[in-house]
Amino acid sequence: MTSLPAYDDLPFKAGAPVGSSWGLWGDDDVFGCLNLLTAERVVGAARLVRKGAVFALNLDAGLPDPPFFGRAGMEHTVLGDRRGHDDLLSFNTQSSSQWDGFRHIGGPHGFYNGIADEAHGMHHWARRGIAGRGVLADVARWREAAGRPLDPSSSDVIEPADVDATLEAQGVAVQEGDVLLLRTGWLTAYRSLDDAARRKAAEDLRAPGLAPGRATAKWLWDHHVAAVAADNPAVEVLPIGAGLSPDERRKGRDDPDRGPELFVHLALLPLLGIPLGELWDLDALADDCAADGVYEFFLTSAPLHVEAGVASPPNALAIK
Repeated sequence: MTSLPAYDDLPFKAGAPVGSSWGLWGDDDVFGCLNLLTAERVVGAARLVRKGAVFALNLDAGLPDPPFFGRAGMEHTVLGDRRGHDDLLSFNTQSSSQWDGFRHIGGPHGFYNGIADEAHGMHHWARRGIAGRGVLADVARWREAAGRPLDPSSSDVIEPADVDATLEAQGVAVQEGDVLLLRTGWLTAYRSLDDAARRKAAEDLRAPGLAPGRATAKWLWDHHVAAVAADNPAVEVLPIGAGLSPDERRKGRDDPDRGPELFVHLALLPLLGIPLGELWDLDALADDCAADGVYEFFLTSAPLHVEAGVASPPNALAIK
């Protein structure tokens, strides 16, 4: 049993935005659902290490190339001579595998928990560290087995029912405080593209992902995940609002309070405090899970310790 309120019972405190968890962990909280990664849950997750298999979940820092959304690509300069070298790296923290922090997206009511933009930052998460039970939902593999494979080049919508069916087929359940990893197969397909196709993808980005609408936010909150990450560019389907009717998209654009129905980021980051991980490399992990039938593991992540940082490479490991 959980002591957390159900999504339909939010907001937690009077005067907070609809569908928000503001105040649940205190008015000064900057961790959101990462608070669910308690010491007891970390200890329990560590017991999932049984065979010593380690899977690094960071994508090559130079991918995607060209970068998406007009962002700058990574620049890598090696300094020195034959006696030794130094690296100089310049990169957008959202140009490859990443955590979206709470400074990344604010809604009409502000940033998560009503805290000032500059008071949030990746340094909070870095000082705490992220560790706990990870669960993989290999939606791509399940959809293919079900005879309706995800199309990585289109705005193929993943409904909460698809995630439920995937987890059931895998024989694993999401527990409170889990980090949920969603594999769509988008990254698998991207790596097979030639340069011309990659340029086209950057110009007209379409990707399968979680469905827009409050049903997705409700599912994630009521399962009380600590965070959710995926192998696609935004966790949710792209373009934003794909799968909704033109009228629903218009209402979402015109009414700020309905924005979370159009853009899942708005429901999860500023309102519920659920961190989002994007472009995580899940293929090797997924192959191993399919081979041994074990879809749970110990997951660690060490974000960059950058004061007031907006985002960070996850530096994540899944250990089985």
